[in-house]
Amino acid sequence: MDAFTSVHAPEWSRLAVLARRRRLTGRESDELLDLYQRVSAQLSLIRSVEGESTLSASLSATLANARTRFTGARSNFFVDVARFFTISLPAAFYRIRWLTVIVGAVFVVLGTLFAVWTAGNPQVLAAMGSDAELQQLVEHDFVNYYSENPAASFAGAVWTNNAWIAAQCVAFGITGVFVPYAVFSNAQGIGMTAGVMFAHDRGDVFFSYILPHGLMELTAIFIAAAAGLRIFWSWVSPGPRTRLDSLAREGRSLITVAAGLVLVLFVSGLVEAYVTPSALPVWAKITIGALVLAGYWTYTLVLGRRAVLAGEGGDLGEDDAGSSVRSA
Repeated sequence: MDAFTSVHAPEWSRLAVLARRRRLTGRESDELLDLYQRVSAQLSLIRSVEGESTLSASLSATLANARTRFTGARSNFFVDVARFFTISLPAAFYRIRWLTVIVGAVFVVLGTLFAVWTAGNPQVLAAMGSDAELQQLVEHDFVNYYSENPAASFAGAVWTNNAWIAAQCVAFGITGVFVPYAVFSNAQGIGMTAGVMFAHDRGDVFFSYILPHGLMELTAIFIAAAAGLRIFWSWVSPGPRTRLDSLAREGRSLITVAAGLVLVLFVSGLVEAYVTPSALPVWAKITIGALVLAGYWTYTLVLGRRAVLAGEGGDLGEDDAGSSVRSA
């Protein structure tokens, strides 16, 4: 065995070197395959003579490393995470940017209409509660909501609730019903609350407590709604693809939005828990919220545009998504 090792050790060393090399030329690739076949036969011979040993274990590891070079291997976890945040997620955000703006505009219009209707209609105000109850809301409940619980637990509760709403918008968007309902109901709730505040001359308080975190929080909901609507439209109007293929592609591409919004809403929750009820001047709190929103749009428009121009759409690679069959 010592003599056998002395004769073939250079081949084993060369195989190990090629298996570790980051880039291979065509000649080196051919050499790698040839050495792999020869060393595999030699390992079988060694095992037939002395069974499992330190030498056979070492050669097995070398062969395994060589095998990954020509059969492929899963990328490193951290590489996958980096790709998700620098390519897949911004590409998905970028593809639905205009639909996000449209959903936001519809939300603002609906909320404004409900606010005007509520503030100018005594019957609506009366239906929402007695004068004492509305006064309690305006003077205490609305403001105390942001500080009545410890900031950490409040941030966690807000984060999980909003992330759940965003995930539902993306996942149930396929129905075509859930997203309009969610947008309408949220616009109604915020609009009518604003109407009550304005009816009691506390509109400034409303905006000073809504805008710092609401700029990003509501935008996140608009993003989720846009993703859900895009998934719904993928099977209504699939274009040149089959409905199933179109739905699968958009579903895989845009479900990443739900995962990405978890982080976005985490930041928004921190702002709502620590900035909104703080003693900072109103302009400073709104500025912080605006900077968070600007950070999101910079991330989307810069990295997202770059990824989309490079041909990325946020979908999985073919190894994970599977090949598709062309159809007419």
